[in-house]
Amino acid sequence: MDIPTLRDADPNRLFGAADAYAALAASFADHAGTWRDGVDGRVQSSGWSGDAAERARQSLSRTTGKLTAAQMELARIAPVLREGAEAFVLAQAKLRAALNDAQAGGFQVSDDGGISWPPPSAAERHDPDAPDRTRQGTELRDRIGDALTEAAHADQVTAERLRQYTTDARTGAGLDPGTAAMRLNSAVLGALNPFGGSEDLVRAGMPGQDASPTEVNSWWKSLPADEQQRLINEYPADLGNRDGIPTPARDQANRIHLDQLISDLSSRQNPSEWDKKKLEGFRAIHDRLQDDQGKQPPAYLMVIGDQGQGRAAIAYGNPDTADDVVAYVPGLNTEVKNMGAGDANRARDLWQSAHDTDPSRSTASIAWLGYDTPQAKGIGPDALAVAGDERAKQGGEAYQGFLQGLRATHEGQPAHLTALGHSYGSFTVGQAAQRPGGIPADDIILVGSPGTGAQQASQLGVDSSHVWVGAAEHDPVSHLPSHAEAKGIGIGAGIGGLIGGLPGAALGGFIGDKIAGHDDPHELWFGQDPASSEFGARRFDVADGPMGFQSHSDYWNQGDGRDGHSLRNMGMIVSGHGDRVIGQDRR
Repeated sequence: MDIPTLRDADPNRLFGAADAYAALAASFADHAGTWRDGVDGRVQSSGWSGDAAERARQSLSRTTGKLTAAQMELARIAPVLREGAEAFVLAQAKLRAALNDAQAGGFQVSDDGGISWPPPSAAERHDPDAPDRTRQGTELRDRIGDALTEAAHADQVTAERLRQYTTDARTGAGLDPGTAAMRLNSAVLGALNPFGGSEDLVRAGMPGQDASPTEVNSWWKSLPADEQQRLINEYPADLGNRDGIPTPARDQANRIHLDQLISDLSSRQNPSEWDKKKLEGFRAIHDRLQDDQGKQPPAYLMVIGDQGQGRAAIAYGNPDTADDVVAYVPGLNTEVKNMGAGDANRARDLWQSAHDTDPSRSTASIAWLGYDTPQAKGIGPDALAVAGDERAKQGGEAYQGFLQGLRATHEGQPAHLTALGHSYGSFTVGQAAQRPGGIPADDIILVGSPGTGAQQASQLGVDSSHVWVGAAEHDPVSHLPSHAEAKGIGIGAGIGGLIGGLPGAALGGFIGDKIAGHDDPHELWFGQDPASSEFGARRFDVADGPMGFQSHSDYWNQGDGRDGHSLRNMGMIVSGHGDRVIGQDRR
């Protein structure tokens, strides 16, 4: 397989052949039915008896068996041709996307896949930020090679599958009912391979899991529209959650997959407790989408899945076309059902706040649950000790990919992108921002944060003036002690048993600082307090909130100035008007 062969191939001819075989199989099925009902069936039920009748019935039954076997044989040819054609289309799209990227980057590609490029200019040789042309050329060569390999493999597998039908015709195996039934079972169990095995050429032809969202987007845009639609209908679970697929396509695929998930979970025998919770959550999301139908802004289902505790993301407004995009990550005790209720409300309210701030700009506001949040009773060091940092690291990796996907699918000038984390979700955002490559955010908002894992705002990959913090004075999560302080509080409670209460806690905090070897009152469970002067972020005004845990969830309830400016301030940040934010002194 070489570049001209794949680039210039016309898979539509295979689709046409598949349609022709499908029509032939349908016509032959009618013919077999006519024989079965009009000849064999009539003789079998005629009442004719005797040796001649028995021999006639046996002969007619053998003919019926051969016709049935031939019918099944014919019916399997069209899917083989169609799967091979789709695999060629996907490989061709990968090749064309790589060739387009090569041309845009000034690379020359030979017919055998070789890559060359002009030598660097003097300015490029002395520019430490100049692109690494060798690395880019290697990546393009690998992409082209992968596309050619996949096309050659699809060609080989399709030829082998079709060759079996030729062999069947020559040997007569295609007219044997037993062989036909065996191969039908093998096709069902083999998932599209009519002769056993489980290889799916179409799924194998999609970009690998290590492909970047930009590469995925380039591949998708190279596909014909009718092929995109076929893939959405046939592989909704693979495409709906794939970063780099445009939002409208993800929404369509995910709505199909959502119905499949509800059907699957509803039919499970002895479902687990999490199965029940996910089913409840998916139904809530389904109902939410139904209620949002026809309303403004339109809702898009960007993520849905039953991995772990469940996955979901809902966008209000299309992030592919919006001027301003915000992706909100919830935290402790969030379940997938919240994405059809409170967290969707928060995304919708934030959209409204940003829209009210600047109606001339379009906004997309997303609630994103792409990880398993810690499930803990109460809030305190014990709960966060159980939570640890592993979930935030895993969630941070997924969130980084999601934001990169938003950048890849956006049309026109890049959107102003805001990353927003609440509670443990702010720790997840912080972990994403500190991963290699960071996150493509212009602003970061942290509310109700127990820390980000960073000691300074500048470690989050944006200028510290674009890291924003909302911390209610009565929010217990924004005051959680550090690990050492928590130990000290326990020791202090033991030592100061006679003292008790807050004095005992204060003594514990003092001892904890001594255990840790420092006297930093702003160290929280997951690093420096984002609202502190040492962290260096910009703190925006929020109300102190009611005493107790209710303050931790109060940030979306404030907006009119009488009870704090939290929601209004977040809307200003999201809409790119940080200069109008009402500030608050750091701790």
